[in-house]
Amino acid sequence: MKRRFLLKAAMLPAMPFAPVWAAALPGREKLRPRVRPGHAGWPSAAKWQGLQTAVGGRLLRLEPFFAACASPAAAACRQALDEIKNPFAIGDQPALTQTSGWLDAWDSRPSAYALAAESSADIVAAVNFARNNNLRLVVKGGGHSYQGTSDAPDSLLVWTRKMNSVAMHEAFVAQGSADAPQPAVSLGAGALWIDAYDAVTTKGGRYVQGGGCATVGVAGLVQSGGFGSFSKNFGTASAGLLEAEVVTADGQVRIANASQNADLFWALKGGGGGSIGIVTRLTLRTRELPASFGGVMAKVKAASDQAYRALIEQLLAFYAGALFNPQWGEQIGFETDNSVKISMVFQGLSQEQAAAVWEPMLAWLRARPEYSFEDEFKCIALPARHFWNADFFRKHAPGLIEPDNRPGAPSHHMAWKGDAKEAGWYIHGYQSAWLNAGLLAPARQAALAEAVFNASRHWHVGFHFNKGLAGAPAAEIEAARNSAMNPAMLDAFALVIIAGGGAPQYPGMPGALQERAIARQRARDIGKAMDQLLVLEPAAGSYMSESDYFLANWQAAFWGANYARLAQVKQKYDPLGLFFIRHGVGSERWSEDGFTPR
Repeated sequence: MKRRFLLKAAMLPAMPFAPVWAAALPGREKLRPRVRPGHAGWPSAAKWQGLQTAVGGRLLRLEPFFAACASPAAAACRQALDEIKNPFAIGDQPALTQTSGWLDAWDSRPSAYALAAESSADIVAAVNFARNNNLRLVVKGGGHSYQGTSDAPDSLLVWTRKMNSVAMHEAFVAQGSADAPQPAVSLGAGALWIDAYDAVTTKGGRYVQGGGCATVGVAGLVQSGGFGSFSKNFGTASAGLLEAEVVTADGQVRIANASQNADLFWALKGGGGGSIGIVTRLTLRTRELPASFGGVMAKVKAASDQAYRALIEQLLAFYAGALFNPQWGEQIGFETDNSVKISMVFQGLSQEQAAAVWEPMLAWLRARPEYSFEDEFKCIALPARHFWNADFFRKHAPGLIEPDNRPGAPSHHMAWKGDAKEAGWYIHGYQSAWLNAGLLAPARQAALAEAVFNASRHWHVGFHFNKGLAGAPAAEIEAARNSAMNPAMLDAFALVIIAGGGAPQYPGMPGALQERAIARQRARDIGKAMDQLLVLEPAAGSYMSESDYFLANWQAAFWGANYARLAQVKQKYDPLGLFFIRHGVGSERWSEDGFTPR
């Protein structure tokens, strides 16, 4: 599998990342190996107590979450097993991450200590302590990183979960800016997107561009770029950033916006969380809310391979002609059993208007006996203000959500049913690639359809149409262009995701992964499926938040030509590499675990 990615890297355009980075280095002798517990240089108990005093008792000594499961029948073990079914409960545990690990890559293991930060002053104290004591530092808000970037044993964790304030602004002006005031929302680094949507949309009647999964952390998503269900109309979350407060490696609290610390501001917009500084607060612009949001769902089965090929080609042509615009987003999945699952959303259309858009496709299907509906076509619309309203869904569609029913939990906390199943999941394989809009040209649709069919012989192929900005309004494309993300996403009509995983596998949890050979075969099948599409797009970029752990030439895949500029910003604000994430900006200087300089 790794060899295949090396071959893929060889097909990417030559980009001199190593020389660019090396030219910015101040001198390798300044980089020191980080210390671990039990090693010389690990802070004494007195030093840790000094940090504890400085942060008002908010320093936590972490233990493995499933330590009680040495006796699987113990009540504490049963309680722990129940908690990991709830993504909100997972997020409330500093020793856990939302993904339990990745086969042959990483496992979720707790840091040695965690600071349950409540202010930027707490984070300054942690940054200074880590720098002065040569510690591995990790940052976690929502903890949703598939790559394990918010997880590192033997480290000091800055845990921002409690910094979850939300404040609406009718007329926000960034510090030092002469721009006209505009509506905005300020969010603490530990806020989740459901917190943002509850304040902005349910209560405020406006829209903020965020993530589709409601339990994802605001800060992490913005720093990785940030696609949501309606990004085809509203662009990326990072492009909506107006200002950020960030603690840099020197322990300074800086305000970054287009008028001051502009280079840092640009890097925070898609350069990756935990790489250049620790964001403590973000301010995002808000927009007028459409009248309605809605969804279209169906599952169609083809009776033969030949009919399936025709169905794929017809769907791609239908998408190009009717859905390739700002009103439509989300997914069509091409399955290995010759079926297609449609799970799309729309904005600004009534239920009747949305259904009318699909009528030609439905008529084509109904006229051909080789197709059958395994799940009948459904089209649903609702007032946009209720789209993230937990009380509305409890009353009208409880089957679509997973509420956080723990005593004392915020009443607005809900997760979509489809997302909640990923709570604690263990990844076997995960790959993504942006597909250029040129593939939708009539002359290329047949080749694209054949590649999709061939890929589906190996694994489920998901087209996420909202995760490419081709077809979005010009203003949103230009706003996203002024961010650190790979420019390839501007011309992509979709991000194709091919992935698979299994039940939670946290260390110490009863029921360790069985049949690892089967899981490895699944990972190989996922790779074979992606290979079929890469025939058409050999140099396709990949979305850093949803990508392969083993990806070679990740600099080009994640950031394209923007990587050289990101490396310069990293060198300016973090010359000694205090902030490290694997496959993050500047990580070439360190071992895979971030402890040893290369």
